[in-house]
Amino acid sequence: MGAEARPDFSGYATKANLKCSDGRTIMPDAFKHQDKEVIPLVWQHGHNTPDNVLGHAVLEHRDDGVYMYGYFNDTAQAKNALTLVQHKDIKSLSIYANELVEKSKNVLHGFIREVSLVLSGANPGALIDNITLAHADGEMVTLEDEAIIYTGLELNHADDDSSDPPEDDKKEKKPTAQELFDALTPEQKAAAKEVVEASKVEPKKEVAHSDEESESKLAHDETENKEGRRMSRNVFESQNRKGEEKPVLTHDAIQGIVANAKKMGSLKHAVEEYALEHGIDNIDLLFPDARTVTSTPEFDARRMEWVSSVINGTKHSPFSRIKSIVADITVDEARALGYVKGSLKKEEFFGLVKRTTTPTTVYKKQQLDRDDIVDITDFDVVTWLKSEMRLMLDEELARAVLIGDGRSAGPDKIIDPAGAQDAAGIRSILHDDPLYAAPVNVTLSDANSSPAEVIDALITNMGLYKGSGTPTFYTTMPFITSLLLLKDTTGRRLYNSKSELANAMGLNDIVYVEVMEQEANLLGIVVNLKDYTIGADKGGEVNFFDDFDIDYNQYKYLYETRLSGALTKIRSALVVKKN
Repeated sequence: MGAEARPDFSGYATKANLKCSDGRTIMPDAFKHQDKEVIPLVWQHGHNTPDNVLGHAVLEHRDDGVYMYGYFNDTAQAKNALTLVQHKDIKSLSIYANELVEKSKNVLHGFIREVSLVLSGANPGALIDNITLAHADGEMVTLEDEAIIYTGLELNHADDDSSDPPEDDKKEKKPTAQELFDALTPEQKAAAKEVVEASKVEPKKEVAHSDEESESKLAHDETENKEGRRMSRNVFESQNRKGEEKPVLTHDAIQGIVANAKKMGSLKHAVEEYALEHGIDNIDLLFPDARTVTSTPEFDARRMEWVSSVINGTKHSPFSRIKSIVADITVDEARALGYVKGSLKKEEFFGLVKRTTTPTTVYKKQQLDRDDIVDITDFDVVTWLKSEMRLMLDEELARAVLIGDGRSAGPDKIIDPAGAQDAAGIRSILHDDPLYAAPVNVTLSDANSSPAEVIDALITNMGLYKGSGTPTFYTTMPFITSLLLLKDTTGRRLYNSKSELANAMGLNDIVYVEVMEQEANLLGIVVNLKDYTIGADKGGEVNFFDDFDIDYNQYKYLYETRLSGALTKIRSALVVKKN
């Protein structure tokens, strides 16, 4: 043990060459690689709170198993556990292990993650729970399930010099019905005790109890007879009905249930089938309730990757009133002129076009009864609800920028002034004036048309694009999939990836936008969102408000923003549609 202080107690964490109830045997070197390793010492395998950690254990590999030396910490729980150990109220150890490797029913390797002080004991052999994978002999497998292994050996105290197990413990014994009951999880044992209390059946008088130290309501009948061992009282007993004998679950019946479980793949179904055959009621009490696999409910939402691309890609202005002025210098009157000596020089002429976009309000509101907030203890429902509200608000803003609200006119519709000169709202690129978003139409309705025509149309019409830098193509996944599936005459794919396709069209990137699928003839939008400005005055940015209505005992929550949005550079977008 080196410089380590004297241990508070010691004992075998697990024994080698002990055959489990399912036929598996722990080999001597299964945990040899963990010799001298320090692992947590916990109470009843409680992994859900640090209060269950009582100290640490130092493992020692021996030829007949893994021995451990336990050291309690200074917490109140540990001091209480030390008193229980010293008083010999607690006598049993158990380990929690995972990543078990077996071959031919022999457990060859694994990792002991913690050693626990447990109430359940008196098991002469090792019992591995929760191993549900059955494999043919000779196959090397890694079991995905964890295992709780009970040695059934009493631990040694700090003042006990002997660390060798009794000779009787080395003998292989067949598991009794009590031992199989001990294999149940704590939830199943609790349910079983409830059934026992409800049945109120007295033990048979003629049965002799051999385990005097056990205070469990389930006692062993150690009397050997032709029918094998029986439990004098168990959870499967029921009240007498018209002189009928009480149904008793024998050891042979348990072995039959286990055999059926291996065939059916479910212990629960095997026990239920036995229950139906023998008239056992409320068998479902033996099995724990289902538990959620995630900490919070998951959202059934659309793909949201594109939302951040749109929101973060736009230009943000600290002013909510956006004005853009365009001077048309493409007319001949704006051209430079030649001069003849003695003639009159003429002034150039061009027109100015102005448009102004003012802000509109977009919000997301929700309410919760205080009683519901208090009663929901599995997760923080307020935090979960706020995340949903912000997620949906951002999606709606990004949708308004690209394709508009999409809902029919009404008070809930986000205003889209489209090509109006001076108006409030968020101007969608899809419905904007051709001066800012040039249309590109492609015919795909005839029999000879191909999605490849869209690539040709984009390359041909890129001369209409006068936006900043290299643009991005916002489109739908079904349409891009049709382009990626294009093949040459030999059957080879023309484009192996989305990036290859973007390079072929002279684009920076391709982004999937699921909400675009709601627009029947829209194939995509080519734009660099640096040319799109979102403006919000101070205080008009996205804000969160909450309030409590004392009259109705309700909490109310609100996400709100007041902003405007518009393309501020002419011909900075291409809207690709099919005729």
